[in-house]
Amino acid sequence: MSSQAAESGPSGFQGQIPPLEPLLTEVIATLALAAHAYLADNDGKEPDFRAADAAIEVASVAFERVKERLRPDERLAITQMLTETRLTFVRKRGM
Repeated sequence: MSSQAAESGPSGFQGQIPPLEPLLTEVIATLALAAHAYLADNDGKEPDFRAADAAIEVASVAFERVKERLRPDERLAITQMLTETRLTFVRKRGM
């Protein structure tokens, strides 16, 4: 084990462990952005609907687990983002 790993402790965090909510909101946002990227038909490539669907599903499940612990403005923003991502998926798949 390196001395740096030993100093950061078994969890890999140095100092205080961050709260769960900001970590999950970042993961949710990243997955929603990834879903949009999978749905893009750039460079003549077809959208990857399976990958987009998986990203949307995981983001939705994570949001359901944490939404009661979020501030109302955060909850609204994520709800809007996921709704827009789902609508984009349905529009693209229906084409």
